[in-house]
Amino acid sequence: MIKIYDMETLEEREILFRGGSGADVSAPVAEILRAVQERGDAALREYTLRFDGAAPDALAVTAEEVDQAAAQVEPAFLAVLEEAAEHIRAYHARQKRESFVMTEREGVVLGQRIIPLARVGIYVPGGTAAYPSTVLMNAIPARIAGVGEIIMVTPPGRDGAVNPHILAAAKIAGVTRIYKVGGAQAVAALAYGTETVPQVDKIVGPGGVFVAAAKRKVFGQVDIDMIAGPSEILVVADGKSDPAWVAADLLSQAEHDAHAAAVLVTDSRPLAEAVQNEVERQLTDLPRRDIAQKSLEANGKILVTKDLAAAVEAANRIAPEHLELCVDDPFALLPLVKNAGSVFLGRHTPEALGDYFAGPNHTLPTSGTARFFSPLSVDSFLKTMSVLEFDRAALAPIAGE
Repeated sequence: MIKIYDMETLEEREILFRGGSGADVSAPVAEILRAVQERGDAALREYTLRFDGAAPDALAVTAEEVDQAAAQVEPAFLAVLEEAAEHIRAYHARQKRESFVMTEREGVVLGQRIIPLARVGIYVPGGTAAYPSTVLMNAIPARIAGVGEIIMVTPPGRDGAVNPHILAAAKIAGVTRIYKVGGAQAVAALAYGTETVPQVDKIVGPGGVFVAAAKRKVFGQVDIDMIAGPSEILVVADGKSDPAWVAADLLSQAEHDAHAAAVLVTDSRPLAEAVQNEVERQLTDLPRRDIAQKSLEANGKILVTKDLAAAVEAANRIAPEHLELCVDDPFALLPLVKNAGSVFLGRHTPEALGDYFAGPNHTLPTSGTARFFSPLSVDSFLKTMSVLEFDRAALAPIAGE
């Protein structure tokens, strides 16, 4: 059962949550990286067989495979993917920056060039965590930024094939090339290159503990988006909120991962107790009940505060990945929010909208890193270059002539 706490009685360490499996996989990840760097495709095939139970004839996904996969997907699902892609494009198109030139001083030209990365790699999880939305959220901003090549890696199923919904999303998003490889070995292939998989400039996309550890180790060889941990949601709700809706939103993240975190912060003790009961009721019918229950027991909590301002203060200290403001006037509280990956305003904006459909990116900072990290954006796929020119007359007084 998710527990209720009085905010005034808790110490700082009891308020904060920092998700993670706690497993130290640095040694096996280092071995995988070394093997792929030294033996290339042969190592990729060995690890794919060992970890995924598959031995695909070819690592690269062909255009025919993509077309066949798209044909297998239900037309209604494809239509939703297309609509979501349009929302994501429209939102991210507003983020694109332009180069500039300054000529305010006589004989001096200063400027900044905005340059897209040449090639990026997108990691897309497979298996039970196969989300076509991840493809859209990572590839579309890269395409808008002007990235030359978008390379996608994703683990195959035991039949050696890639989830057709993932391939359909890749086609819609404009992914350039796709490879049937996952895990730390896929990160290694993107970082170092193999006979088949090209080396990239940056690796983005979520993954499990092995993928996260691999991304951390190859940073510097290539750039990465962030070290993402398990998913998090924090709901700030007043006493007028529907406890069934609040409970459903908490469970929407708790069911992701046994290490995920779901937190309610409220100024209403009656709501806290109603949500606690509602979570238990909804758990009985949840297909991923065991996972959600472990998550709630390990990282779930309900905090009762003296008022809503104190609730937002608690949210800022936690710095959650997803923050919902389920109150009458969320825009009055929004200026108080300093640390959050994405903010969902009002009682009719469930977190799932941001994950799959609305348009803002769902690749967000976790584990308190919203204090200093930002969501994935078009900027994530750009670099800047400063330029300057002085003519002789402008240089002369500086040089002492």
